Amino acid sequence: MRKLTVLSILVIVSVLVAACAPAATEAPAATEAPATEAPAPAAPPPAPVIEVTVPGYGETLKAVQERGNIVCGVNAQVPGFGYVDTAGVFSGFDVDFCRALAAAVFGDPDKVEFRALTSSERFTALQAGEIDVLSRNTTWTLTRDTELTGNFVHTMFYDGQGMMVPVDSGLTTLKDLEGGTVCVQTGTTTELNLADVMAAEGITYTPAVFEDSNATLAAYAEGRCDAITTDKSGLVSNRASLADPAAHVIMDVTMSKEPLGPMVRHGDDQWFDIVQWTAFALFTAEEFDITSANVDDVKASATNPSVMRLLGVEPGMGAKLGLSEEWAYNIVKLVGNYEEIYNANLGPDTPTFIPRGLNSLYIDGGLLYAPPVR
Repeated sequence: MRKLTVLSILVIVSVLVAACAPAATEAPAATEAPATEAPAPAAPPPAPVIEVTVPGYGETLKAVQERGNIVCGVNAQVPGFGYVDTAGVFSGFDVDFCRALAAAVFGDPDKVEFRALTSSERFTALQAGEIDVLSRNTTWTLTRDTELTGNFVHTMFYDGQGMMVPVDSGLTTLKDLEGGTVCVQTGTTTELNLADVMAAEGITYTPAVFEDSNATLAAYAEGRCDAITTDKSGLVSNRASLADPAAHVIMDVTMSKEPLGPMVRHGDDQWFDIVQWTAFALFTAEEFDITSANVDDVKASATNPSVMRLLGVEPGMGAKLGLSEEWAYNIVKLVGNYEEIYNANLGPDTPTFIPRGLNSLYIDGGLLYAPPVR
């Protein structure tokens, strides 16, 4: 009781003190800003709401099989990687990956619908479930991996950002671009890398930004900028598209790391595994010298357990992915191995030739390495 009494007294005293205290002085009303003061900036418009579709395990494969095709987001403006001709036919390295995926799922590389997407459209299309996989020269970054509700599978092409200039400009280094204008595509890591590198080098420049690859290249071709920047693979493609490719040179500079590869939505690990192992099947087939021309002979005479598992002679691997046992055989037979796809689109007999370099198998000094099929 004593403690309660003391507590009661303290409460009463506190109330009396508060009651006797003079009323708080009201804060004066804010005065209007002087007429010469700039008005407060308007609030930025709210970010657009993206309806994100996150499938559960197995849902993507089921939906794809019920629909009868794979919807693949690709580029349509970069010869060698993703390009659509006047007849509406898609071709390119990234396009052929989609065809390999369709071969794995359906045993038919033509059961794929290509959706041409700009750099600013691609992630929204994937998030909203408008496409099943994005195979569009897209760079794997931490932010994209964590904030875009998507997962990158294994890198299919190791690249780096470069800079192309006219030969007669006399420009040979980034420092030579001081005070110049650089054409760059907006909504890309290219735009961000350019700003970072130029700031680090202390180079003042003006970026001329454009929505897509065609507009960026057209501005450069018209002389509206002193240089154009994108991934080096893209610059090779761009140069081949110009009226006089020999009049343009790609600087001997690499401004970034650009690991390019397919991307799928979060939530469906089975579909992630299927897309991932489509890439690994392409690497593995090249490693064992299995091509579209010899795959039947190799399958008929296989004694190597790894090859037997890959081609379905020893069953079990396809079932683990939810596919037929001939999933990898179909990839190689109907589309080819990694080397065949590379050479068809980027090899020495193409206008967009890019030496393999880092995109060689690990046994040839490159970075391509597939886990065991077992």
